[in-house]
Amino acid sequence: MAEHLLAIDQGTTGTTALVLSLQGETLGRHTLEFRQHFPQPGWVEHDVDDIWHSVGEAVTQALKASGVAASSIAAIGITNQRETTVLWERATGRAIAPAIVWQCRRTADTCAALKAAGHEPRVRETTGLLLDAYFSGTKVAWLLDNVPGARARALAGELAFGTIDSFLVHRLTRGHAHVTDVTNASRTLLMNLARAEWDPEMLALFRVPNEVLPRIVGNAERIAVTRGLSFLPDGVPITGMAGDQQAALFGQACFDVGDAKCTYGTGAFALMNTGARPVTSKHGLISTVAFRLGGETTYALEGSSFIAGAAVQWLRDGLGIIRSAHEVEALARKVTSSDSVVFVPALAGLGAPYWDQGARGAIVGLTRGTTAAHVARATLEGIACSVRDLLHAMELDAGRRISRLRVDGGAAANNLLMQLQADLAACEIDRPNELESTGRGAAMLAGVGAGLCTVETARTMLRIERQFTPELPDEARLAHLARWDEAVGRVKTRS
Repeated sequence: MAEHLLAIDQGTTGTTALVLSLQGETLGRHTLEFRQHFPQPGWVEHDVDDIWHSVGEAVTQALKASGVAASSIAAIGITNQRETTVLWERATGRAIAPAIVWQCRRTADTCAALKAAGHEPRVRETTGLLLDAYFSGTKVAWLLDNVPGARARALAGELAFGTIDSFLVHRLTRGHAHVTDVTNASRTLLMNLARAEWDPEMLALFRVPNEVLPRIVGNAERIAVTRGLSFLPDGVPITGMAGDQQAALFGQACFDVGDAKCTYGTGAFALMNTGARPVTSKHGLISTVAFRLGGETTYALEGSSFIAGAAVQWLRDGLGIIRSAHEVEALARKVTSSDSVVFVPALAGLGAPYWDQGARGAIVGLTRGTTAAHVARATLEGIACSVRDLLHAMELDAGRRISRLRVDGGAAANNLLMQLQADLAACEIDRPNELESTGRGAAMLAGVGAGLCTVETARTMLRIERQFTPELPDEARLAHLARWDEAVGRVKTRS
């Protein structure tokens, strides 16, 4: 009897597969990393065959770890790195170029030109997004313009565009389904946010032809079934699909207006549930779809900091002051403060609420007494300050205080980072006993879509492992934030 859920969590640096019981117990998991490619400064690419291999291997090993037979999988949920853009041949499923990753800045000049031409207000009104190279619209246009013959082939109906969710479903179904879910579609600059449909005006502006577009589906419904795979039987329904941050929002049971979560992964991504109507941000955030269930859309405010866990990776790989990411907490605890050293982790520009593509990272306040421990602590403080900026902007836009933040993602395991977050954001932090809210959220959506559980099941599954309460006096907090604001002002390239 099919009585288990499979979640495929396809992330920026690797793929994780989770096998869960219908009660939400994780029975098996496996993560497989894959290569990152940086062909030019500011460019980030993935080989989609590496991604596909990581999916098959992660699923195989997760099933093995769980002791669950593949035939026992009742439904599949997919969650994915958003905005990463793929253009592939419909007939073969072969990508015509490497995937352009969400972090890639190659279309920054295109976005700047569109802004200069006065298009951003209309883009924001229609899509809820800003003109930034982060999003998919300019990425797919770049592929159509720079891969020889791509635009003509697209117009002839030979090519398909999609974010990673679309690409995976195409491969999982042997080309029988070309779809994207509404949360991923809302990240393309091409979807009308209010109508949850592709917008003809935006398609014309970004020069993306209808012929390449996937069909937009909800987040919990029967989307397609597996076909012709070596690691799963035919006919397993795919019933849940959402971008990683929306899946985490669902997995954290943020079902009520005002509920907020932050995922600490490669970057940091904060979302607040704003209910049945999108809230237009006046403070540098974006409006996006939270989830669409039973034809009803819930919206969210979102702020994205491009660098979070990646800053710790840089300490490891770039500076060599730690050997593994897990060592950063112990090193940072060797000092009781950063001694006024401030690290602005703008290693890929500044995301929300600044949206400064030309900004670069900086460490300020160095003295002869500065040690590796001070830099490590300043790195964690920089991550926490970046998230605090997102939360503060949300409070201003939503007109409500965030008194409690739910957290997940690998870096949320860092106790010092979480305490610093509570201190600098002046709110309580709730950390669940399982930090893989993205994969769990995808599995829960799959269960709902397959009729195996209800939305309320996700609420009852949430278990808080630890709470972090603010301990820093207001005077010290405000002084720290003043140093942070001054350092950010140094790296910004626009006023």
